[in-house]
Amino acid sequence: MIGGHPLQGKPAPDLDLLDLDGLPVRLADFRGRPLVVYFWASWCIPCRTEFPLLKGALEAHAADGLAVIGVVYRDSSANASAFMTDYEAPWPAVMDPGGATATTWSVRAVPTSFFLDGSGIVRAISFGPPPSGSLEGLLAKILPPASPSP
Repeated sequence: MIGGHPLQGKPAPDLDLLDLDGLPVRLADFRGRPLVVYFWASWCIPCRTEFPLLKGALEAHAADGLAVIGVVYRDSSANASAFMTDYEAPWPAVMDPGGATATTWSVRAVPTSFFLDGSGIVRAISFGPPPSGSLEGLLAKILPPASPSP
């Protein structure tokens, strides 16, 4: 999605939650890096397709500093932890008790992904898994420009 969401083109709301191990994860800790804030759940069938895509993107763009934060949506920590282990997800997954963060970010369903540039501005939003090949287009909105070849 390019427009139509209240956060499009605006600074992302604060995010300060605990991960599945009880450690704090703050949006501010990722400032200066391209970031995908990914709302998901273990019961979400499309998330099973998207997890490997995000993992591949992280590997492909490691040199660009790409990061992902997974926000668990209406799910238990036990189910989320098992899902993260099964899919070998390398990013932090944070719990959203009561759904306050999902409400603040205007998330109504999963998967929903917010693509933030290094300044924390929401440059793109994806509702549902991105169509084949479109993840790179969304990432291009937040990744640093490629250096010209010598």
